[in-house]
Parts: sequence; structure tokens; C-alpha cells
Amino acid sequence: MHNVPVADFFVGENEPLTLVSGPCVIESEEHCLKCAEELKKIIGRFPVNFIFKASYDKANRSAHSSFRGVGIDKGLQILVRVRKEFGLPIVTDVHSPEEATTAGAICDVIQIPAFLCRQTDLLLAAGQTQAAVQVKKGQFLAPWDVGNIIEKLKSVGNEKIILVERGVSFGYNTLVSDMRSIPIMQGFGYPVCFDATHSVQQPGGLGKTTGGQREYIPTLAKAAVASGANAIFMEAHPDPKNSKSDAASILDFKDLPALLDTLVRLYEIVNPKAKKK
Repeated sequence: MHNVPVADFFVGENEPLTLVSGPCVIESEEHCLKCAEELKKIIGRFPVNFIFKASYDKANRSAHSSFRGVGIDKGLQILVRVRKEFGLPIVTDVHSPEEATTAGAICDVIQIPAFLCRQTDLLLAAGQTQAAVQVKKGQFLAPWDVGNIIEKLKSVGNEKIILVERGVSFGYNTLVSDMRSIPIMQGFGYPVCFDATHSVQQPGGLGKTTGGQREYIPTLAKAAVASGANAIFMEAHPDPKNSKSDAASILDFKDLPALLDTLVRLYEIVNPKAKKK
């Protein structure tokens, strides 16, 4: 497996569990910094590597009236403050080749949203930055289809690739997670992250907003770790009901410690050769 360097650690085989977490969207500078500070305190109690995630723009909101974020210029400034003040590696979504170039020069990891995972120009631009590229497998793709995504990134000399499973479409407003996808995608030689919060979404399920079943986040996260995932993606918020994005499918800060404790113990069972953090 090509273990992927991020800051001062690696994501991959025989490495500690990596957690990617943060609010879905940057709501404000103050809110983002407070989230980063609190998450660092919570997650720092566990032997996991932590990448802070927040999006400067949510370009695929259900309705035109939905809050999208603070924009790329202000958003990247805030994320740089997170890295500088709290010593955390940062990841954010990119939606165009131009955004990938700009964000990739600043962020440790740039993320390709699921809806855009086949966009060739976006993938090539992301790969050319030489940042680590985290690609969410589209809800419309089989796990073996990620081979084409990998080849696009490799064509520009970037093998710092993290693949993300986030469920597949199953009828209207429903996603289903097939844990077989984790070992299937790992078979391409790259680490796999499981997105436990977007996998419980019900896209468009509330009409002008996306619904979700927050209560099943722990179930899917535990299943993913037991299935061999190298990393877990779980967006978290101090007040989920008032989150400006994905309120129905984001984890509450207060629920994170107990879940992390279980995930770490499961990870140690599944990965007895993993390095100790």
C-alpha cells in the first residue's frame, strides 16, 4: 500500500487510525477556530492522527437559499490560522481546477467531492499541486471504478491518494454503505477512508435541505473500522441542530469521545501490527 504522508504522519497500512473531522462548512472565523481548539482537546486524548476539515464553500447545497460558506479567500485564511495556531493539518473541498491550484498550495490535503470525482480537469489540477488528494467515490460508482480516478492522478505524478467510501445511491433519498468496498478499493494499493457522516445522509430528503440519520453514525463507523478502513471521516459540530450545513447528519462534539474510544479499540484488534501513537 502507498502510505500517504500528511504533515508529520502517514495514512495507511500499519499506521495509527486517522480521523478527519470538523464542521461541514466554515460558518465564521470565530466558530471555526473554536471548533478546531475543542476538537484538538477531545481527539488529543486518543492515539489517533487528526486532520481538521472545514469547507470554505459548499457548492452542492440542495437549495439556492442555503448557506454556502465564507468563500475561498477568507476560508483559506481561516484554515491557515487553524494550522498555525493549533498545529493541525488541514483539508477542504475544491470544485474547479482553479480552486484546486489555489487550495493545493496551502492545504495539506485537498478533497474532491463525490459528485465531481470523475472530473478529469479537476483531478489533474489537484494532482499537479502535489498535495495529498482525498477523493470521495461518487454515490453512482462501483468500488472497482476508482481505478480510472487513480490513473488520472498518477498521470501527473501524484500517488498521495486517499480514497473515500461514502455510500451509494439506493432509491430516492437513500444511501447504503457496502463495506466490501473498503478492501476492494484498498486492492488498488491506496488507503481508504470511510465517511461515516455523509453515509447517513438522505439527499434532498427534507425538500430544500438534506436529511439524515445521525443515530447510525456510530454503527457505520464501527463497521468500517472492523472492515479495515485506514481512516474515518466524521464531521462534527458543537451544536448540530444549528449547524449551517448537514445539520441532520453531523456528529455532536459530546458524542465523539465515547465513539473514538470504541473505534480505537476496534482498530487495535483489526490492526495488531499498527504503530503506536
